[in-house]
Amino acid sequence: MAPVQVIAHRGASLAERENTLAAFRRAHAMGADAVELDVRRTLDGAMAIHHDATLSDGRLICATHSDDLKDDIPFLADALDACAGMWVNIEIKNYPADPDFDDTDSLAATVASHLIERGEDERWLISCFHRPTVDAMRTLHPGVRTAWLTLGVREADCEKVARDMARSGHTALHPWTDLLTRACIETFHAHGLAVNSWTIDDPTRMAELIELGIDGICTNAPDVALEVLGRN
Repeated sequence: MAPVQVIAHRGASLAERENTLAAFRRAHAMGADAVELDVRRTLDGAMAIHHDATLSDGRLICATHSDDLKDDIPFLADALDACAGMWVNIEIKNYPADPDFDDTDSLAATVASHLIERGEDERWLISCFHRPTVDAMRTLHPGVRTAWLTLGVREADCEKVARDMARSGHTALHPWTDLLTRACIETFHAHGLAVNSWTIDDPTRMAELIELGIDGICTNAPDVALEVLGRN
């Protein structure tokens, strides 16, 4: 069995400001296996690393030129450079309720083009709450791993969803921790899919998920997860 992966949520975001180069480098220094980061498109089509659709001053990222972003907001190329030595879960922020939603998946296409040019396919895992965007990535870049990010899947639906995801070529399910059950994990494992859960900072819950057979723990505190796993 592969070891449980420690995925630093937006980097080591309790130790450094989230989604910054410093947070990504700190995650590596702590010993994290991976970093999860968020990418949004700017007005001129750049790939900015930022969770929210709006900046702290209220401006929409999609309506702001990349030159007008603050210096501490990195772009994808620099962020991936800062994650050297780890694999990276790139969450594409494209959800129908967001002000920057794009049903043409232009951001996914831009990310795919960058990753194809960059190589190292084994280091990248693409996720998104919008399932069609995750599906689109299978066509845009078949060589990269993909995961559906979700609040959860009802146990009654797990078999159907797992079967569909496996047929579509996806790698993993990324469910919210509070709705995750052993039965769900076992069903997805039976179809060859990994289960990486978010966002877990409580060591007791981490230990519970490890016992349930989780594949990856996405956490703001990678040092805590490593300690629970006996790797610190």
